[in-house]
Amino acid sequence: MADVPKLSITLLGAGQEVGRSCCVLQYRGRTIVCDAGVHPAYSGIASLPFIDELDWSTVDVLLITHFHLDHAAALTYIMEKTNFRDGKGKVYMTHPTKALHKFMMQDFVRMSSSSADTLFTPLEMSMSLASIIPVSAHQVITPCPGITFTPYHAGHVLGACMYLIDIAGLKILYTGDYSREEDRHLVKAEVPPIHPDVLIVESTYGVQSHEPREDKETRFTNLVHSIIRRGGHVLLPTFALGRAQELLLILDEYWTKHPDLHNVPIYYASSLARKCMAVFQTYIHTMNANVRTRFAKRDNPFVFKHITNVPTTRGWERKIAEGPPCVVLASPGFMDSGPSRELLELWAPDSRNGLIVTGYSIEGTMAREILTEPEEITTVKGNTIPRKLSVDYISFSAHVDYSQNSEFMELVKPQHIVLVHGEATGMGRLKAAMQDRYKSRDEEIKIHTPRNLETLELTFRSERVAKAIGTLASKPPQPNDVISGLLVAKDYSYTLLDPRDLRDFAGLTTCVVTQRQKVALGVGWDLVRWHLEGMFGQIEEGVDKDGVLTMRVMGAVDVKHTQEHELTLEWDSSASNDMIADSTLALIAGIDKSPASVKLTTNPHAHTHAPKHAHPHADVLDPVTRIQRLAWFLEEHFDSVELHMPEEIDEAESSEDAREPSLLVQIYEAEAVINLKTLTVTSTSESLRKRVEAVLDMAVTTTSSLSEAFTAGAPLHTEEHAHAGDVDNAGLSPSASPLPPIAEHAAEGAESKPEEGVGSGDASREHAEATAEGKEETRTENEVAMESERGGAKAVKDNGEDEEGGGEDDEDDEDDAVLQVHA
Repeated sequence: MADVPKLSITLLGAGQEVGRSCCVLQYRGRTIVCDAGVHPAYSGIASLPFIDELDWSTVDVLLITHFHLDHAAALTYIMEKTNFRDGKGKVYMTHPTKALHKFMMQDFVRMSSSSADTLFTPLEMSMSLASIIPVSAHQVITPCPGITFTPYHAGHVLGACMYLIDIAGLKILYTGDYSREEDRHLVKAEVPPIHPDVLIVESTYGVQSHEPREDKETRFTNLVHSIIRRGGHVLLPTFALGRAQELLLILDEYWTKHPDLHNVPIYYASSLARKCMAVFQTYIHTMNANVRTRFAKRDNPFVFKHITNVPTTRGWERKIAEGPPCVVLASPGFMDSGPSRELLELWAPDSRNGLIVTGYSIEGTMAREILTEPEEITTVKGNTIPRKLSVDYISFSAHVDYSQNSEFMELVKPQHIVLVHGEATGMGRLKAAMQDRYKSRDEEIKIHTPRNLETLELTFRSERVAKAIGTLASKPPQPNDVISGLLVAKDYSYTLLDPRDLRDFAGLTTCVVTQRQKVALGVGWDLVRWHLEGMFGQIEEGVDKDGVLTMRVMGAVDVKHTQEHELTLEWDSSASNDMIADSTLALIAGIDKSPASVKLTTNPHAHTHAPKHAHPHADVLDPVTRIQRLAWFLEEHFDSVELHMPEEIDEAESSEDAREPSLLVQIYEAEAVINLKTLTVTSTSESLRKRVEAVLDMAVTTTSSLSEAFTAGAPLHTEEHAHAGDVDNAGLSPSASPLPPIAEHAAEGAESKPEEGVGSGDASREHAEATAEGKEETRTENEVAMESERGGAKAVKDNGEDEEGGGEDDEDDEDDAVLQVHA
């Protein structure tokens, strides 16, 4: 039994943690990597995924869901500093993601250039960008044979997408970070129209729930307003792209509605954001209807009326800190370094100031630490300062909460769910909650929470569907129709074709392999035929196109008498024909060891070695004998079996079926009639009819020879033209292998070789010449033999059984005519 293919899922990052997302999918020899990020809480090599655990030259596709550093910042390192470039892997991301990724990586290189933990140079970053292939949402991509993927909108940030991946028919949905809530500028995540086998989904917030968007916007603006009223500064640590644009839209709208705030500046402390604003305006068509409608009315929502970029002069942080109340959106969001950390250290000692954390905070960062509201914080230089500013948390994080995540899982309906991008505690709670939901509905959905480097193996028994095309598809099949053709497997897809369409649809051609095997012959030709008839039943005999004496076994294998003391077996190779050839070869090789065989002598002699009697297992051509054997078989099962002949029935009172020979089977009062012409069973008792049909089927199978039951090729049909020496070609069925008719050149061989003997060592064959006189002599001998056989048939007929033997004699005449043509 063939091994069932397994899907292997290995997390090189984001396994029971948030950060450095990197998921490896391996199935049927294909490898796909989803995301390649760094961990924000670490720096240098330590921030990378566990990239040494994978041979990157084997990767076929690398997919990036969005531009955030924890999903894309390790991409350049992988593309330029691993053996990924030695393989044929391709990198894909959406058009907005590629545009924003460029600016993000430029800023990432600039920020890390002064550190000893620099991962790559600006040149390497530029080289990697050139190799990235941008794609659009809903575009079906086939990067290599056996793999297709389709991006779908994921919300979260501009350009974010989830990937529906198809590997050899196995469907995997990788969400990355996604949001099911439509905000002021982004659409919510889509639900793909196809149910995947595996869902790999984020679990950032575990079982937590977000408050409604309107409520948190109101709470946020009221909190900002109250801090300004008390004369303080508001610090909003955000990332340069993503949630910052959402907050700017909220604040700009609120400032417009409150004239008393027009003199309070809102600073956006990010040169990166200024560069990327052009990207947001370029890809407005990917945003929600609200933004598109405003833009259509020439009201660009990203041209802010009350937002000011911070001065570019050195030391602007202190100037703002010592100035009047204001609001500052500063990056980075985790406040480990940069403007947001400097402003925090300047404003922390003043209780009038306020800090509002608006996004998810990773363990080990200042943003997570300050949420515990410590009395003191440690500066970047290692000094300790008091913390008196207020700390609030309002989540504008574009990640799904428990209700959104669970609803999405139920809509997608996968067989397996793999939780990633979440802390171990929250992930465990989410798994337990979802298992309870599925258990209450008696649904068997398996949920997995693998750790980093822990390979998860999933087994699937998916259906394999073959598409019938070309000639086979020209006529729609009806129920219970059997469709046969060639099954072509290519790129993990299956196609059923008519052999004639192979070149047009598959670019392939067919050929026939003809095999030949020479065997030493130590017995007479007639003795070989005698043994073959005993094994296979009726054997066709004639000559091939070269005039070589030939016997055809089961319409598939030609046994040719090519030389004295030598036979050649020839057949078109196939599974069935090879089997017939093997059995024929084994039989011929053992003839001289059989007690019934007579070896040829080395000295010429006048007597013949042809067997005097037919083989006991040879085909019985006499219909009377065949009927007797069927009757004997049936008598062993039913005891009472009578033969009814047509002349025994009154024609005036009989039906058409009754005028045909039949066997009457009687059990108690129930009767069944077997029509010997059609071999059909009729009976008033349904149970008796079925029983007789079953026994009759066994009887026919038992009394038939291999040649009758399992002929691989088409039988050879000839017409008698004894005096002219002309025999028609064999008619082959379209499905059979094209075997040459062995009697096609009978007359030609007779005329071209009038003096040549067959050379079998048999005296009767040695003196047979292809002349009219010789033919007549042979015909006379055959007629004598036929008359003796007819006498035996008449003896049976005289017992009152069958008078149709004369018709069979006519068939014998035809067979003997073939023999005399080649005598």
